[in-house]
Amino acid sequence: MDIVVTHTITSSEPSVLDRYKAMLASDTMKHLISGAIAGALSRTVVSPMERMKILFQVQGPETAAYTGVWSTLSKIWKEEGFKGFMRGNGTNVIRMVPYSASQFAAYEQLKSILMEPGKTELDTPRRLVAGAFAGTVSVACTYPLDLVRTRLSIQSATFKHDVSTPKKLPGIFPTMRLIYQTEGGIRGLYRGLWPTTLGVAPYVALNFQCYEVLKEYLIPIDDHSQGNIRKLFCGALAGSIAQTIIYPLDVLRRRFQVSGMNTMDYQYKGTWHALKTMTQKEGIKSLYRGLLPNYLKVAPAMGVTFYSYELCKEIMHAN
Repeated sequence: MDIVVTHTITSSEPSVLDRYKAMLASDTMKHLISGAIAGALSRTVVSPMERMKILFQVQGPETAAYTGVWSTLSKIWKEEGFKGFMRGNGTNVIRMVPYSASQFAAYEQLKSILMEPGKTELDTPRRLVAGAFAGTVSVACTYPLDLVRTRLSIQSATFKHDVSTPKKLPGIFPTMRLIYQTEGGIRGLYRGLWPTTLGVAPYVALNFQCYEVLKEYLIPIDDHSQGNIRKLFCGALAGSIAQTIIYPLDVLRRRFQVSGMNTMDYQYKGTWHALKTMTQKEGIKSLYRGLLPNYLKVAPAMGVTFYSYELCKEIMHAN
């Protein structure tokens, strides 16, 4: 009697569904999701201050119709209603989801690469490098949306001595297409990228550095009683410190972004030419225009960003 032995051949290769589940469960994906949620929440919370800061930054001395925090809020309310406070926020949220996601994911990835064996935190030079890299990645991924957001934020603003009627921009992607067609193609969509990168890279580097250092000093590992409040405080203070240092470059970024609009008569040949022109015509204070509403914005924004990011990481058990 012959005995037939059959062998069941099973594939050790995971299925597409298994690979998809593994990808969703990876720390990289958790960092992406946490960063996206943090970015969307933080920008929506501070949308009125974000728009007010941009209005202050782009107006010159001849067109300065927005002159103070409360008077500007009142002017926006009277002329545009509640929608005025949220103008450009939809674009900003769409931008901030990939911006924050790519920034936090890039930071965590490079952090793991640069981490010395046996240690749990980076030293200052490595942390600054990781932060600068994360800032550069996030800007490169989302800059055209940042440009469009700035345009949409000021399209309904009324500046002094502006006799022309601002043309209403049609929306996010039609505006992007319009800039592409009329302002030099891809180059138009990335106008102001250099000063933006010069500002964002050190800003993000300082942000992460300040946050991690403050967290080490203010949040003991074994103390969870006031951890959440302290994380908010650490994020707010870190953002304020970093923003103060690089703020002039943020003003330059906005000026370049609106230089192609008919209602804005800014013609800059480059970063240094812009700095020279602004200081000569408008004084040093022009480089810090909008700093007060920026403080009112950046402190709660970064507090919410870091807190919600840490919270999402904890919920998803990300390393």
